[in-house]
Amino acid sequence: MDFAFLYTSFLDTPVWFWLAFLGVVTAVLVFDLGFLHKEQKEISAKESFVLYGMYVLIACAFGAWVWFVRGSQAGLEFFTGYIIEQSLAMDNIFVIASIFAFLGVPRLYQYRVLFWGIIGVLVFRAILIGAGVALVHAFEPILFLFGAFLVFTGIRMFSKIEEDEDIENNKILKFLRKRFRITPQFHGNKFLVEQPHPKTGKMVLWLTPLAVALIMVEIVDVIFAVDSVPAIFAITTDPFIVYTSNVFAVLGLRALFFALSAAMARFRYLQTALAIVLVYVGVKVFMVPLGIHIPTLLSLFITIGTLSAGIAYSLWRTRNDPPLEQQIDPVKPEELKSTDAPNP
Repeated sequence: MDFAFLYTSFLDTPVWFWLAFLGVVTAVLVFDLGFLHKEQKEISAKESFVLYGMYVLIACAFGAWVWFVRGSQAGLEFFTGYIIEQSLAMDNIFVIASIFAFLGVPRLYQYRVLFWGIIGVLVFRAILIGAGVALVHAFEPILFLFGAFLVFTGIRMFSKIEEDEDIENNKILKFLRKRFRITPQFHGNKFLVEQPHPKTGKMVLWLTPLAVALIMVEIVDVIFAVDSVPAIFAITTDPFIVYTSNVFAVLGLRALFFALSAAMARFRYLQTALAIVLVYVGVKVFMVPLGIHIPTLLSLFITIGTLSAGIAYSLWRTRNDPPLEQQIDPVKPEELKSTDAPNP
């Protein structure tokens, strides 16, 4: 058998690099769902930390491999992109926790939503990153637009720091209520159930609240990716580094979700730190077409230092605050139920 194709280039990287990455991710996900979480169970904070540690070790091992086979610069870019993506995805975790709290998703089923959400991450991030890299390679000055967008987003984040996440008026939730039949209660870990239509008696498919949570999580991830993907272009435009660091970062944070979700309300000032990071990264992206490059290692230190300060200050200022679940009133079943659209 001719294995020459493994050494052909795909997006400036040999095919066997991509296959190695996909093999690692597939093996990890199969091990995670097929062995560690074969049975439905609640994830404790301790298990969440252990899972996160496992994903971090795998990401570090992969980054070390990139460093070894592609050089120190590529390795440093991977780790910097990994840290930046994890940083920006922290806000994503808070929104997901708010969605779960509002919809009243039992902790028993939350991991199922997060796991299947990873599939969406693999697909949608690939599309966004591929499109972004293609645009940059075709017209590098578009980095001016990316940089300006990140700076604008960071500044806008400052103005929204004191605002609460209003899930009740979320446009995604309103659209789902209007366009789909939604059961008022959960049906175990099912996303879809077949039930009679209340007007015609005909058996039709209904979304469960768990499916609503999954759809909202997927869309929220795409929205946040619009910020985080351009941010990593401040570090590199190598599609392999951008995509792999993104995926490993999201995998790790989803594993850490259960340890963070109960304490997310205490990270009130983390958003300020994230806004500062976004503005800094936006300025860095904006300067790339001008030939001004801030050292990658310096960016790594600035990102870690800013986030560490934001987390430490948050934990100190909110040490007496109640958990997130006590700050959000869950939706009432009759308010979520939708029976009029679409017609069977």
